[in-house]
Amino acid sequence: MPMIIYNVTTNIDDSIHEKWLDWIKQHIPKVLSTGLFLKATFTKVLVEDSLGGLTYSVQYLASSKDALDSFYEDYASEFRSEEASLFGDKILAFMTELELIHEYIETPR
Repeated sequence: MPMIIYNVTTNIDDSIHEKWLDWIKQHIPKVLSTGLFLKATFTKVLVEDSLGGLTYSVQYLASSKDALDSFYEDYASEFRSEEASLFGDKILAFMTELELIHEYIETPR
């Protein structure tokens, strides 16, 4: 069964940037505590967005599509509601599902 990456990309308005950063650093462990993801990677998007603000990506690794579907059914709406109530229209997020085909790791020469 293929592993699935659940990618959440969020553009943050400058006015709430620090508050959102504090929040997301606490939010990611809560998502992991659902037991449905193996790990998470938090990154800053380096390309400037035409919207302004700053953009970040969180990639959650799920062991299967079933695990991700369970997250959607049991947790996603609660987590999205929390973020929307805290930040409203000061953020713009979109989600992408990716199937992990292969990881390449360079070995020392």
